[in-house]
Amino acid sequence: MSKVEIKVPSIGESVTEVTLASWLVKEGDYVKLDQPLAEFESDKATFELPSEVSGIITLVAKEGDDIKIDGVVAYVDTDAAAPQQSIVDRQQPIEEKVIEKKEEKNIEQKTMDNGQSTIDKTYATGTPSPAAKKILDEKGIEATEIKGTGVDGRITKDDAEKAEKSEKLLVNSEKTVETKTNNYQPTTNNFSRSERVEKMTRMRKTISRRLVAVKNETAMLTTFNEVDMTRIHEIRAQYKKAKKKKKGIGLGFMSFFTKACALALQKFPAINAYIDDENIIYHDYCDISIAVSTPKGLVVPVIRNAESLSFADVEKEVKRLALLGRDGNLTLQDMDGGTFTITNGGVFGSLMSTPIINQPQSAILGMHKIQDRPMAINGKVEIRPMMYLALSYDHRVVDGKESVSFLVTVKDYLENPEKMLTGADPVKSLLEI
Repeated sequence: MSKVEIKVPSIGESVTEVTLASWLVKEGDYVKLDQPLAEFESDKATFELPSEVSGIITLVAKEGDDIKIDGVVAYVDTDAAAPQQSIVDRQQPIEEKVIEKKEEKNIEQKTMDNGQSTIDKTYATGTPSPAAKKILDEKGIEATEIKGTGVDGRITKDDAEKAEKSEKLLVNSEKTVETKTNNYQPTTNNFSRSERVEKMTRMRKTISRRLVAVKNETAMLTTFNEVDMTRIHEIRAQYKKAKKKKKGIGLGFMSFFTKACALALQKFPAINAYIDDENIIYHDYCDISIAVSTPKGLVVPVIRNAESLSFADVEKEVKRLALLGRDGNLTLQDMDGGTFTITNGGVFGSLMSTPIINQPQSAILGMHKIQDRPMAINGKVEIRPMMYLALSYDHRVVDGKESVSFLVTVKDYLENPEKMLTGADPVKSLLEI
């Protein structure tokens, strides 16, 4: 018998251990070359482990186990023959097969109608894999609404990507919600003191450790300012459709902020630097990390050389990274590095906050909710769409004058986008229209 060890591959220099999130196959299955075997969670991302060979698999590790890089999780017997269709089944007339399939379908339908199952169920039945759960949550689809095609009825990523809300649910959504609301029953008794214990995910452990380290190891301060978003609103209203038609991408706020920060970083290099032992490393490029919220926590994929990208390029990259984050497909390479971070708490309704630095970087810009407020404009009170900005910085690298000047420069670019580029028609040149 020839057995091949299936080991956890190296996925980055800083990653020494991963968690086995779920098996995508079961004990004794015949697996094929490159077939996904399991899903693992690292400190920052979820990834699938493909099979290196074909054969019968023997599982060694269990779901939830923490496993070192290069640790063995399974064995594959490559001498085992692939399962073949039985002689009896091959000789069975086609008509009989059709009849049997119809009968199976009828049985399955009756089973669904009766709310009972004639098929043995396991813990995996109807349970989505981590990647599938993210997609279903994004689509607003309950796992009970679809049928899994994976091992023992597990809902796979492919199932989730193909899933759509039923027409009946879409048409009667208001009625359904009303019915559910009227029939709502509390799941716990009054004055309940029940508790539950859940193991922290590897990503949450890493986030916790790094946040504490930042607070303890940096001299972090935050400076605030506010920006009038009137001009950006006007530009988006005037050119959003033309941008979409010509470039095939929308015109969001993130491209304005990314370009404004990239230009300001080149004027204030200390904001774009970090401490390395007794040295300060300065960067001639702007790799801007964009904070993205995922079901498992906050991740920060990087937009490389943001100073050299157009608005359309920035928007495309933001969309690409956001979709990868939603589906749990971000790699360590997508999140490695970064010289400055932008985080947008405004999408969740935050009016003002003090963002925490993303080590080893020296600064982070926090965007917040756009809110109409009365402002004094040329001696008159006008209602303007205003946003608070917060710049948290490491005072060991960045002086107060630099931090305030940087934030004022970003504010100036955002309130006067024409200053980012020049041309006969500055706005059209800026947006490449």
